[in-house]
Amino acid sequence: MTYLQPVIGNLQVVAPPLWKDYELLDSGDGQKFERFGEYYLVRPESQAIWTPALAAGEWERADARFQRSKSEDGPGQWHLRRPLPDSWPMHYHNLSFWARLTPFKHTGVFPEHSAQWEWIRQQLTRLSPQPNVLVLFGYTGLSSLWAAQVGARVSHVDASKPAVRWAQENQQASHLLDASIRWFVDDVGKFVAREFRRGSRYDLILLDPPVFGRGPKGEIWRLTEQLPALMAQCVALLSDDACGLLLSAYATNVSALTLANVLADSLHGRGGEITAGELVLQPFAAANPPGSALRALVSLVNNSHQPALVGFVNSSCTLKCVGVRRNTISWRSKNSSARNRILTSARSGTSTTARPR
Repeated sequence: MTYLQPVIGNLQVVAPPLWKDYELLDSGDGQKFERFGEYYLVRPESQAIWTPALAAGEWERADARFQRSKSEDGPGQWHLRRPLPDSWPMHYHNLSFWARLTPFKHTGVFPEHSAQWEWIRQQLTRLSPQPNVLVLFGYTGLSSLWAAQVGARVSHVDASKPAVRWAQENQQASHLLDASIRWFVDDVGKFVAREFRRGSRYDLILLDPPVFGRGPKGEIWRLTEQLPALMAQCVALLSDDACGLLLSAYATNVSALTLANVLADSLHGRGGEITAGELVLQPFAAANPPGSALRALVSLVNNSHQPALVGFVNSSCTLKCVGVRRNTISWRSKNSSARNRILTSARSGTSTTARPR
């Protein structure tokens, strides 16, 4: 029997490539100072507990500053230093999309996701033309558009109708109206269960679930309660020649190693390779990635090899990154078709209509 088992080793710390239209200028005192296109924003960041590097006067250049409500997860308010448009264009490689200020501090653009896009491209180019890609909790659709412009047939699912409408606006801005993308406003758990009954299969699955959310009919999603069953459903949707599965989660107290354990359990009976780690944002001025950080390796185990135990390596970072942006887990197939256990029952999963970022 071929099976996967997490092994303590090294967690990867991954930062996105440099953007022309985005910069992390500074962070500290529970905030981050960023540039989105031509506009400078200050947003809360609970992980940034260190001292800012820039003088306070530099932070005062911000065009808008977000203030939380009394509830950390509730809607807040933007305070503008000068008028900002309702939305403005941004670009990354061949993609164009719209940024805007929302009541939950985010802009609809998550640059840390681009750290994974080259991996997505590499996996998809291994397959025959037009592989099938499923994007769950897809939100404003940038990862969906990236996969589509590589040549994939994409199914994008999110419970929020405004978010899907925003994603479609991004599709138009990117001149990808002829790309093969199906847009679904649906509860993720219900959609996945329906696709399995229909016999649909996907070559790559991407999902970025929130900690908590509500579906279009009031369905409740809680990551710590429902993720294992949803992951089992997703694995059941993988084709025999699937190239991978990518799971990321933001603002959760669940570690990357925990997510890796869930994925390894769900993939029981399939060969492949699991990597786990954290996505971070680092200051634009930093020419090099963090010098060192805690890492943990999840390795492949098969019937002829026993797992090797590797101890923790914990060293301090040399740069002030915005710490835990997202835990990220990926599985890459080694073309093993063994599938000795498939779990298909799950409680409903859904994306939230307004996710705090």
